[in-house]
Amino acid sequence: MKTLNEDLKSGQFKQVYLLCGEEGYLKKQYKNRFVKAMLPEGDTMNYSYYEGKNTPVKEAIDLAETLPFFAERRLIVFENTGFFKTAAGADLADYIKDMPETTCFIFVEEEIDKRNKLYKAVKSKGYIAELSTQDAGTLKRWVAGLVRKEQKQISESVIVYFLDKVGTDMENIQGELEKVFCYALERDTITKEDIDAVCVTQITNHIFEMVDAVAAGNQQKALDLYYELLALKEPPMRILFLLVRQYRMLFHVKALANQGYGRKEIASKAGLHPFVAGKNMEQAKRFKMGQLRRVMEEGAQLEQDVKTGLLTDNLAVELFIVKQSER
Repeated sequence: MKTLNEDLKSGQFKQVYLLCGEEGYLKKQYKNRFVKAMLPEGDTMNYSYYEGKNTPVKEAIDLAETLPFFAERRLIVFENTGFFKTAAGADLADYIKDMPETTCFIFVEEEIDKRNKLYKAVKSKGYIAELSTQDAGTLKRWVAGLVRKEQKQISESVIVYFLDKVGTDMENIQGELEKVFCYALERDTITKEDIDAVCVTQITNHIFEMVDAVAAGNQQKALDLYYELLALKEPPMRILFLLVRQYRMLFHVKALANQGYGRKEIASKAGLHPFVAGKNMEQAKRFKMGQLRRVMEEGAQLEQDVKTGLLTDNLAVELFIVKQSER
């Protein structure tokens, strides 16, 4: 991100940028910032946008050959075209090598293959920014910065509580923070009570809380959380699936921890956000490997019992929660 910020600050732009990676919020923000910085405000004559896998390559190349209309450059943005996973962008790869100096490309992609011809062409001609999910420290600093901009205060413990509740997706974080700002409009300090009042708990965090309650033997809390999900119209079998998946993740995380891996390595190997990996590592300490294995087997058996009509879906989940919280 350092190079992107330097280019935006200096106004010295490369001809081609590829914004890729898992963090959709950052890709969207940088795309918008570059469009705003590279073209005069309101300039629609020299801006073109293509989205999706059916993007017409020949049409885009013909447009790229057109001189900008009373402006320094022509900008073409391509989003989620799939060109970096298939051979569909091969013509663009060849074109980029000798494209006019007055034309700039910005690619915004979810999936890439670094062996791809277009990827290599962009790397040679311009700059590739991999915008991955941010670690816990970065997210906490970002939230604190957004709160300061609103001239409010928030403690680190409340920031952690907020992230535990809303998850690590930056776009969702910003949306939930805006709700908190509106709710606490007349006050200087944001509290846990403000967060509980207006923020929506992500279902994955809801499931995490249920497993925590089960591990603590707090059967009533686990059941209350289950009934809350039912009130939110979550199907019982989806809840059972997510519960078993959480136990499976704990099994995986605990196995990696037992092999001596640290949080960053576990996050990478398990496909988790580092912040989430840390939470799972702490929760996994409350279980033994054999216990986690039995829970997964019992969950699979309950799913089979529902499919064969031996149990109703609602009763199956209740039995699962009751049995695990009694251990």
